[in-house]
Amino acid sequence: MKVGILTGGGDVPGLNAAIKSATLRLIDQGHEVIGIRRGWYGLLHLNMDDPASIAQLTLKLDRSVVRTVDRTGGTFLHTSRTNPANVKAKDVPAFLKHTTVFGENLSDRYDFTPHVISVLRFLGIDALIAIGGDDTLSYALRLHNEGVPIVAIPKTMDNDVRGTDYCIGFSTAITRSLEFIQNMRTCTGSHERIAVIELFGRNSGETALVSAYLSGVDRCVIAEVPFDIEKLCDLLLADKRNNPSNYAMLVVSEGARPVNGSVIERGEADAYGHRKLGGIGDYISEQIKRLTGEHTMYQSLGYLMRSGAPDALDVMVSNNFGTMAADLVLRGRYGRMVALQGGKYVSVPLPEVGGGPRTVDVDAFYDAEQYRPRIRDVEGKPMFLY
Repeated sequence: MKVGILTGGGDVPGLNAAIKSATLRLIDQGHEVIGIRRGWYGLLHLNMDDPASIAQLTLKLDRSVVRTVDRTGGTFLHTSRTNPANVKAKDVPAFLKHTTVFGENLSDRYDFTPHVISVLRFLGIDALIAIGGDDTLSYALRLHNEGVPIVAIPKTMDNDVRGTDYCIGFSTAITRSLEFIQNMRTCTGSHERIAVIELFGRNSGETALVSAYLSGVDRCVIAEVPFDIEKLCDLLLADKRNNPSNYAMLVVSEGARPVNGSVIERGEADAYGHRKLGGIGDYISEQIKRLTGEHTMYQSLGYLMRSGAPDALDVMVSNNFGTMAADLVLRGRYGRMVALQGGKYVSVPLPEVGGGPRTVDVDAFYDAEQYRPRIRDVEGKPMFLY
């Protein structure tokens, strides 16, 4: 049997460990493993009539190739945010343009799933392990519905894939964020300012919420709850006054928005309809200065949150998710996603991924009046609360 592996969406620490463990389990059982480079982009752009294209977008995985990859973060197979079912006219590979009738409107979108399926058959891939977040796995579900043997591994530092309590990358992102937030206290306190720290989190504020909870910052605004800037300023001023060191700390989810306002987006939408986020922390910082006269320190952690090697928890989960995904392939249990539920490794039907990303349970974990984490009851909750 020949098994393909790909990674898609934003990179996170732990991906290489999952690739390695899946590869070793499969080759130990006498099977061949092929890495697909650049996620779904690789399958969309592979030209079956061009040997150079095949060599560029695929990589045979063996012990020597994966021997040391788990020591570093990111994904050595590379990644993309390509959705072969929603390709802009201008992004269609030249060799595929003869297959579709194009209009003059460059906003038209095209579905090249038949080509992706043909490429998988051409490569002789009998099963595919897809590692990604909600967007990547939504297309994996599409292929599953088309009859392609698929097993999925959830990864995202937002920890918002449905069907699992944990996604690869979340622990490291929280660890990185916690370290940077606590380090910023020295600068903020020295200058007696209000710090505004922006973290990734488009639809789910869990990364910001858990980071704020663990670091003990004064306030936190998340994607799920619009904030009143004047009320937020009043709270931060009180926090600063009540701090013997005369400073205050605010953590902001990049998907947060003011009451009657909108999320700050920029640039062109990607294949999943997402424009780049970022800047809400800068906006809040400027509003604090305008409304209170206080000096601020704004810091967007951005990609630093998911850079570098994985922490021990992400190495553990990634290894086990990779091994379990390979075992599902070996047993012919396709159309499933490996998961953690109730502290145990399980697999769930891939359709459970549908319905969009999971969001914070505001009633259970957030004080929407005070803009801060409020964990009402941890008994019976998963290790990372939900």
